Amino acid sequence: MDTLEEKRARLLDCPVIAAVKDEAGLEQALHSECEVVFLLFGTIVSVPVLVEKVRRSGKLAIVHIDLVEGLSAREVAVDALQSLCRPDGVISTRPPLIRRARQLGLLTVQRAFILDSLSLDNLPAQLSVGKPDFIEILPGIMPRVIAELAQKTATPIIAGGLVKYKEEVMAAIRAGAAAVSTSSPAVWEM
Repeated sequence: MDTLEEKRARLLDCPVIAAVKDEAGLEQALHSECEVVFLLFGTIVSVPVLVEKVRRSGKLAIVHIDLVEGLSAREVAVDALQSLCRPDGVISTRPPLIRRARQLGLLTVQRAFILDSLSLDNLPAQLSVGKPDFIEILPGIMPRVIAELAQKTATPIIAGGLVKYKEEVMAAIRAGAAAVSTSSPAVWEM
């Protein structure tokens, strides 16, 4: 099993991350070139099976804990997820969940929706609470905002949401994103 540092390095070495929203997408992701899978669906009953499928394929399983049906928005949800399936990492919009996941030794991705200048300005305060390994900003098709954020933080950025074309992936990477997460199978094969 990879150490936390090895998991960070694997994610940084893979500029395209498969973000899956259903079983069909998961099956495609498992047969893709992507080394990392963001699980954006599941229940407390199904998530252990989903994580195991990802692991058996040799990929990292990062679970978006906010989207797992049956878990609360409290820190104990991270403990429950760790007990249920031991994912490689956790995604959340909630800084306290990110903080707890870090305490448990999980790879952490704080997801942030950048809707306006206020949400961009508030992001550093949120990051200071959870201290995530990565920031995933959505939508990921904003090179100027990615560049601005990359200058403000040392935390690696993942651009996610609405990324569908190679040009958008390249623009995000050129702007300073370490990786791009997308649910588009065509992008997974780049």
